[in-house]
Amino acid sequence: MLSATLVVAILLSIVFGTKSLSLQQVWHGLWSATGTEGDIIIRSLRLPRTALAVVAGCALGVAGALMQGHTRNPIADPVLLGVSAGAGMFVAGAIFFLGVTTLYGYVWFGFAGALLASTAVYLVGTYARGGATPVTLALGGAAIHALFTALTAGMLVLDEQALDTYRFWTVGSVAGRPADITLQMLPFVAVGLLLAAANARGLNALSLGEDIARALGVRIALTRLTGMAAITLLTGVAVAACGPIGFVGLMATHIGRAYTGPDYRWVLVYAGLLGAVLMVGADVLGRVVAKPGELPVGIMLAFIGAPVFIYLVRRRKPVRL
Repeated sequence: MLSATLVVAILLSIVFGTKSLSLQQVWHGLWSATGTEGDIIIRSLRLPRTALAVVAGCALGVAGALMQGHTRNPIADPVLLGVSAGAGMFVAGAIFFLGVTTLYGYVWFGFAGALLASTAVYLVGTYARGGATPVTLALGGAAIHALFTALTAGMLVLDEQALDTYRFWTVGSVAGRPADITLQMLPFVAVGLLLAAANARGLNALSLGEDIARALGVRIALTRLTGMAAITLLTGVAVAACGPIGFVGLMATHIGRAYTGPDYRWVLVYAGLLGAVLMVGADVLGRVVAKPGELPVGIMLAFIGAPVFIYLVRRRKPVRL
């Protein structure tokens, strides 16, 4: 059912946009393109944009589930662990110090910033008294987020041109990205998903408590490290390519867990598929509601995410982590 929903969302993303296309034009652009205007729109704009939304949404959904599991915090997202702030600081630094203005440059600097932030959070948690516990990871993430946000603000205040350039990236969007950026993301996302799959069984044991996990033979430090590596890869590459987009991992994990229960072997699968559905669906709505313009997916997810999340909290029986 969820896979069918994703297929429908992908088809809607190809059909609907700021420029209306008939079903005949869509079919022609998909299967027998000859270079017409409709073919160019389908092949050069909507298909790459849809693919980016699917891959980024899946990555953010799985990363959100991992974050909530490792921090034992039901509101965990890339902001909590400072990953978005790290990516943002490196993007701002690339603009401010090096004059980088291309999305290719943003991607690699953003990914490096996300990697640095995740590593710093893990090291802070590891060397804290008691090791990398959910509390130390959350507190370390809050500290790293505050530090990187302050440094970013300092650079942007000093350079108005950098502020204007940074604003384009930080709004969160899948529009205007290079057509082949999704191919560049795939190796990182694939490795991140494999690490997440390997992390699921250990995360199930950790949800019972560290003492029980040790009794079951789980290597807690290795499980934490594997989870942080997966979070870094998945969140880092998605944020670097699309900008800081909120609510995806948060909503996808809660909705998925409501259907699957606490087993992370299924929570991760559902969160990934739901993340892709949310990203593609929000992008389609952003194109439709603001014709002839469009609203970026980051803004649409904020509009959708806040009331939907409140509804879930009020209407559904809380599910324990």
